Amino acid sequence: MFELKIDNAKYWRDCVEAIVNLVDEGSFNIAKDGITLKAMDPSGISMVSFFMPSKAFGKFNVEKPASIGLNLDNLSKVLSRTRDNEELSIKEHEGKLSLEFIGTGSRRRYRLPLIDVRKNVEKEPNVDFDVSAEVLGEPLKDVIKDASLISSYIAFKAAKEQMMISARGDSGELEETHEVDGNIIRKLSAKANADAVFNLEYLENIIKACPVGSQISLSLKSNEPLKLSYNIGDAVLTYYLAPYMES
Repeated sequence: MFELKIDNAKYWRDCVEAIVNLVDEGSFNIAKDGITLKAMDPSGISMVSFFMPSKAFGKFNVEKPASIGLNLDNLSKVLSRTRDNEELSIKEHEGKLSLEFIGTGSRRRYRLPLIDVRKNVEKEPNVDFDVSAEVLGEPLKDVIKDASLISSYIAFKAAKEQMMISARGDSGELEETHEVDGNIIRKLSAKANADAVFNLEYLENIIKACPVGSQISLSLKSNEPLKLSYNIGDAVLTYYLAPYMES
């Protein structure tokens, strides 16, 4: 049994949006230290790992660990109806997940069915990355929009002091070079050069929910999955995206 309360329901809505942009179902694991979720997208190309610590909740009562399988698309639709200044109470009730929105003089309660998730993910990829960088979220979103005008794929090539981003398609080519302390890159550490190509649509979905003004941690290794993470408040979102390999 558990009972959780979030002082601002929109906070939980934003966290779920960052997950549902990539996956349509998953299991929230609720324990004393907080809530976790690990899930692959249906294609198996990308993965999300989510952690929200207990301190992020106004109330966090957990008698014993629980796993709650949900259709995340349905959950997101319910949370989209969040109104200003509402609290959110979350608990299990008769085999369903109860979501109660508490406003000034009003309450709304939804109950969502629990499901058996098709495939649970327990571990994250174990990659010894060659490049790690701290980049600004909004400028990176602009770069991705630039690249999407040209191609469905984007290439990252990183060295010690700069990162090159390129896209090529039938309609043309794009090449950008970004130095540390420029408009995008705040920090960059490279023990070796890294070069990999990724699907733009997946990458766009991954960073879509990154809050304005936030930084993104980005890790690269040639022809290995991209690791990307950012925070929404105290919650941590970590994503992995498999590289595109030409056949």
